[in-house]
Amino acid sequence: MTNRVLSLLFILLLATGPLHAQDRPAYRLFTAAGKPAGYDKMLRELAAADVVFFGEQHNDPIAHWLALQLTKDLLRLRQGQLVLGLEMFERDVQPLVDQYTTGELDDKAFEADSRPWPNYATDYKPLLLLARQQKFRVVGTNVPRRYASQVAKGGLEALEPLPAAEKAWLAPLPLTVDFALPGYQNMAKMFGGDAAHAAGVQNIIRAQALKDATMAYFLNQARPEGHLLLHLNGAYHSDNHDGILAYLRQQSPKLKVLTLSTVSQASLDKLDKEHQQKADFVLVVPEDMTKTY
Repeated sequence: MTNRVLSLLFILLLATGPLHAQDRPAYRLFTAAGKPAGYDKMLRELAAADVVFFGEQHNDPIAHWLALQLTKDLLRLRQGQLVLGLEMFERDVQPLVDQYTTGELDDKAFEADSRPWPNYATDYKPLLLLARQQKFRVVGTNVPRRYASQVAKGGLEALEPLPAAEKAWLAPLPLTVDFALPGYQNMAKMFGGDAAHAAGVQNIIRAQALKDATMAYFLNQARPEGHLLLHLNGAYHSDNHDGILAYLRQQSPKLKVLTLSTVSQASLDKLDKEHQQKADFVLVVPEDMTKTY
């Protein structure tokens, strides 16, 4: 091969770029309408809200990483006026959450009694450590799971005999459930079947509503005036501004609330139509992304 041919090949390579595939992003952000969104623009909008819901897929590492970055950045932009709410801790262990984030409890004592989720160490502990370091409050908002289980089996009336001290861990009773909410209607469709088990399906929806109402009640209580409350929860609890948000609107309709939902797709080039309007911002991760469990 002549020097002239080699020179031409070298020039061609420079013009066309390296011979490898394009970079593969780990995530992309979109608006509700499906337009690409940058992180900084999203951050500025979220920082101006009263309440932000981060809807995650519990086993997605990208969502957990982004939640940590978002917490750090919102803490900075709001000059420390931030409260972090977590579905992952239940109301009856709130004293332990407080003691851990203030440094009164060590890791072993906290994890022994707070019923942390199996993926706590990798996915949620970094947030609590950040709270301990930066001195902001973390609030567990979820209903103790044993009560949701009782409702799923026996309806809301199963809560009536509870002593007042235990009812204090729940949204105020009696609880009204709007079965017409889109999220609850979708749950009914997922279970399908005939009228023979309709009551059982309704009780499962009532249990979901108990979780939604309890999270709404306690996150609303936990937010001091002028603070931003960032709440992490499974995306289904806040998708379509439904679930927790439906109960929050009943309590504080004037709050400025924004949502972020996590979805997975085969391609990150555009937001699939089925995911549009799920949230104010949509975090899209590859469907073959490594899972934490």
